[in-house]
Amino acid sequence: MLTRPARILRQGCLTSGLLFSGFLSFLSLPVLAQDGAYSEPAGFAECKARLQEQAITAGVSSKTASEVMSEVRHLARVIELDRRQPEFTTTFADYLNRRVNDARVSKGRELLKEHQELLARVTRETGVPAPYLVAFWGLETNFGSYFGKMPVPSSLTTLACDPRRSTFFTEQLIAALRIIDEGAIPADQMEGSWAGAMGHVQIMPTVFLKHAVDADGDGRRDLWNSLPDAMMSAGRFLESMNWNGDYRWGREVLLPENFDYSLADGRRLPLKEWREMGSTDAFGDALAREPIDAALVVPAGHRGPAFLAYDNFRVIMGWNRSEFYAIAVGHLADRIAGAGKLQNPPPVDAPALSRDNIISLQKALQQKGYEPGKPDGIMGPATRSAIRQFQAANNLVADGYPGEAVLAQLGIPAGQ
Repeated sequence: MLTRPARILRQGCLTSGLLFSGFLSFLSLPVLAQDGAYSEPAGFAECKARLQEQAITAGVSSKTASEVMSEVRHLARVIELDRRQPEFTTTFADYLNRRVNDARVSKGRELLKEHQELLARVTRETGVPAPYLVAFWGLETNFGSYFGKMPVPSSLTTLACDPRRSTFFTEQLIAALRIIDEGAIPADQMEGSWAGAMGHVQIMPTVFLKHAVDADGDGRRDLWNSLPDAMMSAGRFLESMNWNGDYRWGREVLLPENFDYSLADGRRLPLKEWREMGSTDAFGDALAREPIDAALVVPAGHRGPAFLAYDNFRVIMGWNRSEFYAIAVGHLADRIAGAGKLQNPPPVDAPALSRDNIISLQKALQQKGYEPGKPDGIMGPATRSAIRQFQAANNLVADGYPGEAVLAQLGIPAGQ
């Protein structure tokens, strides 16, 4: 059994840093009438009134609720962005290469050194190594260079009044009003992503209420203007999801020829079993003899890189439910800590699928007797399972990835 320092060394000296992901938002324009005046969609005023009453019932002061909600506007751009999150409409190669590049790695290493004392403190108190903190910071706001310019109360009200995820965003709106109520930030300065994520590390309002801390001792939990508050809050949030400081997020691996890619279905197996199947690290060396479980992730199918994801991978996905995002955080942390690029980079010629493409794919699978779940344009576990079954029945590599062969046999044109 490795000692903790030895494990961290094996992981690539993950000893400082975190946060970057990319809720980079666009300014949203309100709905305008023909004369240029603001015009709300039908039912929005009534929805605002209901939400205001819900907030007051939940403990927000009447003064804060009425003052903030009176300034709320419907933001049509928010709905548009909600329907096309990049995790669902881009290839893994494009996603990763845009987020983990040489410039970001270089800046992350620079900030790792600059904030060494602060990050070491966060690591001591939360167990989260500094490179992960810097990686989250980099992915979320490009190291604090862009927090988003959306007015958070308006964004969250717009989403709360939309039926797709009304319950979730109603909870977020009420939490945001409570944050304003406690004096953390004035309402007119509460800006963030289109989805309501805020500050250096783009934390959602409910997470703020539960895990944000005043690390600099000024009496406020300020994730916009205080890096100590932001970093410690990020560490506390990850700690609350059971971050294991003894192990890394996962690692790139090499798989043997004729590997059974149907095993990349989310199942978690002991590392020993993956090793016995012939899996090695990315350089062909034997996997560590550690008593941990791992799941195989092949985000670009059998042609691209393969990863064994450990428990901390699931913690990262508690921050953002995208596998692409979790891999980007882990790989960026590795790079910031001194590791090199992937040994098997993802293919750049993989077909890009729009939401409409994915809906067509899901319907085609249904017509052939497979069950991808409701055709919703999202490449979720049920859709990947249906693809895997279709591939196995048609003598294709059953990796659950909609590559060119799958699309061709189902008659789905990519990128249209």
